[in-house]
Amino acid sequence: MQLRLLLILGLASTALAQGTAPTSPQSRAAENSGAKSAIRFEDATARAGIDATDSIGSAQLGSLLEGTGAGCVWFDYNNDGLPDLYVLSGRTLPPSMTPHPLASAPNPPPQNHLYRNNGNGTFTDVTEKAGLNPDLYSVAVTAADYDNDGYEDLLVTGYGRVILYHNNGNGTFTDVTEKAGLKVDGWSISSTWLDYDRDGCVDLFVGRYVKFDPNYHNYYAADNYPGPLDYEGETNKLFHNNCDGTFTDVTEKSGIGASIGRTMGVTAADFDGDGWPDIYVANDRTENFLFHNKHDGTFEEIASDAGVAYGQNGEATSSMGPIFADITGSGRLDLWVSDAHYNRLMKNNGKGGFDDIGIASGLSQANAQYVSWGSGVYDFDNDGWLDILIFHGGLIHMIPQEHSVFHGLGQGHFEDVSETAGSVLNTRTVARGACFADYDNDGRVDAYVVNLGAKGSLLHNVSTGTGHWVAIRLKGARTEKNKAGSNRDGIGARVELWAGGREQVAERVASSGYLSQDDGRLHFGLGAASKVDKIVVHWPSGRETTLENQSVDRVLTVEEPQ
Repeated sequence: MQLRLLLILGLASTALAQGTAPTSPQSRAAENSGAKSAIRFEDATARAGIDATDSIGSAQLGSLLEGTGAGCVWFDYNNDGLPDLYVLSGRTLPPSMTPHPLASAPNPPPQNHLYRNNGNGTFTDVTEKAGLNPDLYSVAVTAADYDNDGYEDLLVTGYGRVILYHNNGNGTFTDVTEKAGLKVDGWSISSTWLDYDRDGCVDLFVGRYVKFDPNYHNYYAADNYPGPLDYEGETNKLFHNNCDGTFTDVTEKSGIGASIGRTMGVTAADFDGDGWPDIYVANDRTENFLFHNKHDGTFEEIASDAGVAYGQNGEATSSMGPIFADITGSGRLDLWVSDAHYNRLMKNNGKGGFDDIGIASGLSQANAQYVSWGSGVYDFDNDGWLDILIFHGGLIHMIPQEHSVFHGLGQGHFEDVSETAGSVLNTRTVARGACFADYDNDGRVDAYVVNLGAKGSLLHNVSTGTGHWVAIRLKGARTEKNKAGSNRDGIGARVELWAGGREQVAERVASSGYLSQDDGRLHFGLGAASKVDKIVVHWPSGRETTLENQSVDRVLTVEEPQ
């Protein structure tokens, strides 16, 4: 049995290395014919009125910049209770930037898109009115109310600079990058917000990829273009929020600048339960970083000691998108990281580190034939256990691949139910960033995926026989007038929920997964439980809020006490 498993993994890895397509949907159906699940998605892109096409900026894939792709974010920019969608795209590249320039500029030119949620399953493109179409080869996006005025703002990263957009509260945004003091050169990528010093104002971690040189063309033909190790690595940046609309660069002072990597994905959460947010960085072909918060404005890089620096065989993988979540139901935050090989599920051992359970969980074997990018860890059928939806696509060639859904069985075990989860998942694309939200507030978490050089897809969750649920929207007490309390978004708050004889735990984070950010509301599937027995919110300020005997199947807003 062990020999057979090794042979399967070896063949899958060989197929991927040679650039061949993965096994067909029909083959996968035969392998998983016994799997049954209520999880199901349908393609709602056209019906929703979403028409966003990602541009690689050239006639064909020919550089690391073009192959990285773009992300998206769900955020309620107008505070109407409906998640809106902002989707990024690259821009047309000049001949000096690509070996395969376009013969003529496309009309209309590629752009980012802001889609306002109409509340009836459709969206309206309000990009121009909002002022969110920058002249930038955009890569990643993250949202947070950095000035605590009650409206979520946006940070867009890309090649050459970052842009901080202030939400004016009237449907428009203003570029305040220079005014805020944010200066980031090079190639910025996945970034995140966190209140690392717990002063009630969210700080900003900006990831940077490599020192990209478009004129460097030394590579083997099969590789298609130079890879990440052909360029020098980069340092990431940390900016302290001064609580007055400006930021101070504390990269060196904090210790963040001492680590040189090749950042792809970033997320932040309090993994060890000490009340202070930590930062995880997924690097490309370089060991990953775990920056532990030392409570004094500095961080210590501990990934190797914590067991999260390398892949299952001690190799530096092409890590993509990290997600902190209590996947095993232990009450501690585990770590899921998508990558170009097996993906990694690391169980929090409660001793300041993690144990890799990817193979034992049933996830790594099934993912070996794919390159995984954007993913979401949610209870898609509301049975009380977290599931995982993963989007795949070719790494250095435009090879489309089908996508995967793994049904959570509890305690970190999963079954592949991709074949029964809807034809949209068997439609092969070259996926990149993905973001998740219950956009129609029906209690089932949906997804949007950016497809490289093609139209993105909106996946509507139409699972049947689902359980009860509750979504929690947090509002910290700090505002422009009230200088005490947690940041307005509640980023960093830990929520404990008891229902149906079980406890569930989640933390409000900003960026999650690859180049993207999900809706900030915390979603809990409750199974057959017809009420929530108790909810405890541990705010970053140290305060607590306790609610008891709450009704289900609704969005519940919890405000921090003044």
